Amino acid sequence: MDPIWTPSPERIERAELTRFMESVRDRYHAPARDYASLHRWSVEYPEQFWNAVWNFCGIRAETRATQVLELGHRLPGARWFTDARLNYAENLLRLDEETPAIIFRNESGERREISWRALKAETARVASGLKAAGVKPGDRVAACMSNLPETVIAMLATVSVGAIWCACSPEVGASEITARLSPIAPRLLFAADGYRYAGAQIDCVPLLRALKEEIESIEHIVLVPYLSERVRSSGLEPVIAFDEFGATGAPPSFTQQPFDHPAFILYSTSADDAPGAVVHGAGGALIQQLKEHVLHTDLRPGDRYLYYTSCGWVMWNSFVSSLAAGATIVLFDGAPLNPDPRVLWRIAEQEQLTVFGASARFLLGCEQAAVRPRLEFDLRPLRTLVSAGKPLDAKSCRYVYRDVSPDVHLACFFGGPDIMGSVGSACPILPVYEGELQCVSLGMKVQVFDDSGRALVGSPGELVCTEPFPSLPVGLWGDTDDSRFEAAYLNRYPNAWWHRELATLTSRGGLVIHQRPATEGTGRARRPSGKGRRS
Repeated sequence: MDPIWTPSPERIERAELTRFMESVRDRYHAPARDYASLHRWSVEYPEQFWNAVWNFCGIRAETRATQVLELGHRLPGARWFTDARLNYAENLLRLDEETPAIIFRNESGERREISWRALKAETARVASGLKAAGVKPGDRVAACMSNLPETVIAMLATVSVGAIWCACSPEVGASEITARLSPIAPRLLFAADGYRYAGAQIDCVPLLRALKEEIESIEHIVLVPYLSERVRSSGLEPVIAFDEFGATGAPPSFTQQPFDHPAFILYSTSADDAPGAVVHGAGGALIQQLKEHVLHTDLRPGDRYLYYTSCGWVMWNSFVSSLAAGATIVLFDGAPLNPDPRVLWRIAEQEQLTVFGASARFLLGCEQAAVRPRLEFDLRPLRTLVSAGKPLDAKSCRYVYRDVSPDVHLACFFGGPDIMGSVGSACPILPVYEGELQCVSLGMKVQVFDDSGRALVGSPGELVCTEPFPSLPVGLWGDTDDSRFEAAYLNRYPNAWWHRELATLTSRGGLVIHQRPATEGTGRARRPSGKGRRS
């Protein structure tokens, strides 16, 4: 099979991954001549590799680790950057400029800009409100919001004080949100009074009343009047407007915590659709996300990046974390295809996006609606098209190169909330083949096993990772003895993470993900559908 796209020599030379290979050759004498040799070195010498990622991406920490990896032969049991102390939010707010950190657009035509300086100030204000409300490190703070700047600010403020962030999209409904949030007992809920979708305004105040009644731990609701000009508080007391929460002018403050301090709770559903709360550490999430943004996506300071997602999916966390790479994030709230299937491409032109991201479902919808962005919009700044979740099939790959751009890097990722990262990734210096992830992720010893644990190449089998990695979850919420966690991910094969997917590892190092037959009933972890609102 011939590749559908091959990077030019100039593009390879300019890639951040190329600079990284040069740096590890110089510092560690790594035999990193190409991606395959770099990946091999990354899993054979994980202490050197992950330390190199830390340095190359400029992670900020109050205390640097004296030991990168402890008990590196154990999975689970390995510990990363054991004595480092850092703050996730501080690493996303490292810039102090008047250039935009966030650009917000919605389907009604609203546009807002928030500078890096203003974002840091707003985060500090909301963080002061959390502290005044008694929120402490380890407490849970929840959100029921759409893709608004206030959602990003609330997340940054939460992790800046050392609390644990958990977001749910309002469209999944009161019963599912209650099922998710009640067990983690959040002390405070950030919420919006509604959202806009496909030309409709959906009032969320009745939903919030139900949540306030059902989730007894909620002490405060901080409300964004998104649909209204003022806060509608009836039945939500005590409630405070988002703009009035905290002290204006409060100085930025970032609580320094251990590398594996819990910072996020994400949800992965099993075969019986019972929500599972996966707890992730701040440091593991940060270093994994930076590796994927900088090395795999070739994201750079000054890039403008839009990824269409909802706040309840792991891609929202990944997308927002691109602030740590110095990128401007372009948020969109609304419907991507109905009634206007061109709305996101129009924004791509108007905001001069360099990186654009959406799901396979969105691209299929554009193709079915006969949208031809290459002919209808000026997309010359667009360098990379990111797609995550369900892998793109060959037909959608052809659509991208025929109708979007013949020279865009189609950067596909596959992972999920279970590891807050990817097992299969993009690579800016490798060719793209139809229907195939370009590579397995750096620092991840990804293999495909048969039922007896023998490694396969060229044949489908179970997708596994056989060496420790920094974003291995802290555990499942409430699973005090780790029995549920180990049963879900670690008991299938000795000393290996089972990713609960069928895949084929190709002879050229790519990865093909297969649909598991429904009759197998393996309890494969998957993302909730969100009742079809988000693609």
